[in-house]
Amino acid sequence: MALTFPRRSPGAAEPWFRVDVLMALLGVVLLVETGALFLRDLDLGPLALAGDIAVRTACWAAFGVRHRWPVAVATGALLACLGYYPLSSADGATPMIALVAALYTVARAGQLAAAVTLAALAVLFVTYGETLAEDGVRHVDNVALLMLSGWVVSLIALGHAMRVRSAYQQEVEQRMLAAERERDGRARQSATEERLRIARELHDVLGHNISLINVQSAAALHRSAKRPGQTAELVTALEFVRDTSKEALRELRATLGVLRQVDEAAPTEPAPAGLERIAELAERASVGGLRVRVTTEGEPPVVPAQISLAAYRIVQESLTNVTRHAGANTAEVHLAYGPGELRLRVEDDGAGASDAGALGSGIAGMAARARALGGELTAANREAAPGFRVSARLPLPGARLADGRPTAG
Repeated sequence: MALTFPRRSPGAAEPWFRVDVLMALLGVVLLVETGALFLRDLDLGPLALAGDIAVRTACWAAFGVRHRWPVAVATGALLACLGYYPLSSADGATPMIALVAALYTVARAGQLAAAVTLAALAVLFVTYGETLAEDGVRHVDNVALLMLSGWVVSLIALGHAMRVRSAYQQEVEQRMLAAERERDGRARQSATEERLRIARELHDVLGHNISLINVQSAAALHRSAKRPGQTAELVTALEFVRDTSKEALRELRATLGVLRQVDEAAPTEPAPAGLERIAELAERASVGGLRVRVTTEGEPPVVPAQISLAAYRIVQESLTNVTRHAGANTAEVHLAYGPGELRLRVEDDGAGASDAGALGSGIAGMAARARALGGELTAANREAAPGFRVSARLPLPGARLADGRPTAG
């Protein structure tokens, strides 16, 4: 079973002293060798014994700071080995283990050149010492020297490989975090855009019809108060309220049906909102006393559904504003089909507006619809005559957007 340890969070301070599994194992070796010093029949004086234990203990203690100062600890371990093995007759393994493990740590820390240099020095010193051995008695033969060199090279290579692997894992984690942040950002942006779209759709669906209901019912009540007992106008107004509210409920159900991902449309229901129903908008607005004229210029091509719906909503919102705010007597809806574009204009002879923003979110919603399709919309008071004008341009299939991209067909 592999041992795993918690990874430090990025930017966390490196502890100056760290106890890990390798240090604990080296401590066990130190305790065993220290106990063996008292069991073995070695001719060591008190000072030599204390010095032997001190060197081994220092090598073990240096392990706690090898992650903070890897090169310094490896250099100290090398110097300890150079002084310990020629002078001590105990020949413990703790300094050598500390040196080899420190070289691994240096390579693991990314200082490969320092690790290779210290390892080469260690092998050269061992070879030199064995060459000058007294009476030709060697403690490390050629095979052992070759195996020692192989172990050192293998540990350095392992440390470097672990370094590369760790860097790769960190890069992968950073890419995953960046991808998650980007995905969350896109999700939030999509959710915001969808909320705005739903709010705009509900505003257009309900605002127009409820405004007409309010105007028609208020006018009928006013006329009925002047002529009590005459119910014909009240009946007409109630019929208009019934039909308009039914239309509002139908469009509201269709909008909510899209949110629930269900199809609630029935075969007998009216056609979906689009350019072909602008005449109905004009007729409903005319019931409240506003005379609406619809004119068309050019040969109507096949208009995509989203562009047809956007044009319908723009005309709908414009007539709603005329009914509620303009106090106008007449309004004109003009549709012009040109090469690759649909231009529409809605203007009235009312009082106009001191500020287009005073009309609420309707103007902003219409402009957003036009921009979403690559078009544009302007709304301002008429210059040559009293009243207000809304002008929009919507690209048709075959036209190009402002950035040069072709529109969807």
